[in-house]
Parts: sequence; structure tokens; C-alpha cells
Amino acid sequence: MKSVLLGAAATLALVIAAPAAAEPDYAAAVRSDYSKSLAPLFDYFHRNPELSFKEVNTAARMAKELRAIPGMVVTEKVGGTGVVGVMKNGPGPVVLVRADMDGLPVHEDSGLTNASIVRQVDIDGVDKPVMHACGHDTHITSLVGTARQLAAMKNRWKGTIVFIVQPAEERIGGAKAMVKDGLYTRFPKPQYALAYHVAADLVAGQVSAAEGLQYSSADSVEIDVPGVGAHGAAPHTGKDPVYMASQIVIALQGLVSRERGPLTPAVITVGSFHAGLKSNIISDMAKLQITVRANDETERKRLLDGITRVARGVGVMNGMAPDKMPVVRHTEGTGVTYNDPALARRLNAVLANAVGADRQVPMVQTDMGAEDFAEFVTPDSGVKGYYFMVGGTPQAAFDAEKAGGPPVPSHHSNLFKITPEPAITTGTIAMTAAVLDLLQLASGAGGQ
Repeated sequence: MKSVLLGAAATLALVIAAPAAAEPDYAAAVRSDYSKSLAPLFDYFHRNPELSFKEVNTAARMAKELRAIPGMVVTEKVGGTGVVGVMKNGPGPVVLVRADMDGLPVHEDSGLTNASIVRQVDIDGVDKPVMHACGHDTHITSLVGTARQLAAMKNRWKGTIVFIVQPAEERIGGAKAMVKDGLYTRFPKPQYALAYHVAADLVAGQVSAAEGLQYSSADSVEIDVPGVGAHGAAPHTGKDPVYMASQIVIALQGLVSRERGPLTPAVITVGSFHAGLKSNIISDMAKLQITVRANDETERKRLLDGITRVARGVGVMNGMAPDKMPVVRHTEGTGVTYNDPALARRLNAVLANAVGADRQVPMVQTDMGAEDFAEFVTPDSGVKGYYFMVGGTPQAAFDAEKAGGPPVPSHHSNLFKITPEPAITTGTIAMTAAVLDLLQLASGAGGQ
């Protein structure tokens, strides 16, 4: 869930070619709102993160903030802890604006004065530290700021805005849960869905969005590898699940290195391998947890089908009985996040005018991060999506890193930190501009 920085020469060329435009007249109001209200709201969220599908207090606070906005009708507990706010202003298109709200099971070591010390029992029953290690606290704070600005400018737009406070993005399950709970039937169905993500690897105040592929798909797969327990000194009397699971780990990489087209991106990472309790005991079970990434649905299916084939093949190769074959479970997943090209071209131009063309940089994929925003804009939904990035790290931090100082922490790191003021104000200004453009007061307002 990240964008990348331009090289220095490319950045300079972009700045020279496209001088900054005057900022919107509501930009000052956004900054004033940040100083008076949004900054302490962000501080509250950062100090009080909650895990996926456990965002009870966060959801309640967001519902309270949205209800305080004139004309907002708020519904809670959509898809679990999700919140939906609907603001209507006459006939016109429907635009969905989404922000995710969950934290991560990470102990915060950022050194910030408002660092989280929260612990919470996760949905798996385990007590864990919790941290906003991906910046979702900036997203929900900005959603409130955006809603306030649009409520104050109803003389500039017509239509309906659906504000989404989404749970469980980090488990890539919250968007799907909200859709399943009737997001597009209980509430006005949008023609457009918008969202943004703060980016630690983008200079604070910059924005970036692709005119097409924005993020990869992500799937979580678990494999149970049964064995036959035995004494470690007599491996021939049992079936070693550690040995078999290790064969699976190695063989899975062949799906990427030997079966994949060399120009087709794909990732299979085994992030967890658990087996046994003592050095001289061959256990009767090994467990693997895997993340799978692809940039199109054909490759995604090939990888998932291949994992099942490889696991079964290792079981057969080791002479396992039919009731002792490895068991593969696809536990969660989301598709590729793809910006509608025409909509992205249109809104990229809008963002360039809103924040300054010198602060808009091209989106270049350098890893295979994923986003369940894809569930709101599936091909069969008919909803056009636009997802953009907003920088969150001061230029000085990148300069210090280049000079041999500490590296800029990545998302999901226990050291993660961004500068909230430019991230939240830039995100709010940009999102407000995008919505105003789609719901503009004109003949055929919002149409394409």
C-alpha cells in the first residue's frame, strides 16, 4: 500500500514543466480545521488503535463526528464495525468516499509522544499490542475533514456522498463484509468510489495515482501438513511433517521461478512455519501460512491452483495415506485494485490543480502491496474506482537517510511514523477537490 518516489532528475523536470497552481479557496479552511479540531482527533486515534473487526471505540467516535455534521445520516455496525454516513444534496451522481480504520498487532517503538501503549485481544483470542503502523488514523481523520468541507459547500455541488468508515482492511476482509451486509442495496449505490492512502515513502504533501493498476491482489493461504509422530532418533518409524512442509516451501517457489512468465509479476511468501515442541520428537503436524500476490486474475488463479497441486504432490511423493494428505485453505483474499483509466486521468488533473502540479508525481509499482478497496469496484459492480496516494514523510527525513542517517521506516514497521498535518490536510484538500469535480454544478454534472 505504498507509492514510490521519483528520481531527483525526474522530479526536477516535472516541477519545471508544471508550475504550481493557486490552491483552492477552501484550503485555508481545511488547515484551520486541522489546527482547531482534526489534530486532536488524530491524536486520539493514534493513541487508541484497535485491531481488525475489533474497532468498536474507533467506529463509535467516527459515528459521533459524522453525526455532528449537518445533513449527515449515519448508520453503524455495517459489516461488523463499519460506519456509513450519507449526505444528500438534491439530484445528481452518487460518490463513495472510503477510509479504513483498523490498526495492526505491532508494539509501537516510534518514539512519538503520543505512541500507542494499547493492547487488545484479537479475533483469534490472543492478547496483542496494537499500533497504527499503516496510517489509517490519518485516513479517518481526513474523512471527517472532507465531510465537513463538503457540508459547508453545498452551494457548489449536487448529488449524494456516501462516507465509508471501513473495518479490517489489514485482514482484507472489511470491504467484502460491508458489501455483503448490503452496502450497495441498503444505501445509495455509487457511480464512483474514491479513497487514498498515506505513503511513508512519498514526500509529505505530494500525491500520486496510476491510470490503471494501483495495487496487486492479495491472498492468504494456510496449509496443514499431517505427519506420523515418532522418536527423533528413529525417523523411519514415522512420517516427518517438518521435512514434508520444507519440501512444500521450496517447491512453491517453482511456481514463480519456473512456471510463471518472466514478465508477469508474482509473489509467494511463506511467512509462518510452525511444527513440533521438542528437538527429539517428530511431531504429527506442521502448519504453513502463506501470502500470494499477483497483478491480474489469471495469474492469481494459477498461483492458488498451483499451491494446492504442489502440496498434494508432496504428500503423494512421501507416501501419505489419503486421509493424511496436506490440507490447503484459502482463508482470505482480495483482487487487484485498478483505477478506472478515464476517471483517473480526469481526477489526476483535478488533484494537480488542487495541490499543485509540482507536488503530483507518477505512480510506479515497486512492490506488490494490496488493498481491499478492490471489493468496492469489482468489474461486476459497475462502480468506477480511483485510489491515490498522499505523502507522509518530510523531505528532511529522506535527506537524512541519503546522508547516512536512519532509514525512513516502512509501513507495518514498529518504527513507522508520518507527519500528520501535511498528510491530513493534503488528503482532505485533494479528496474534497475530487468529489466537487464529480458532483459539480453544471449541465450533466458529474457525467463522463
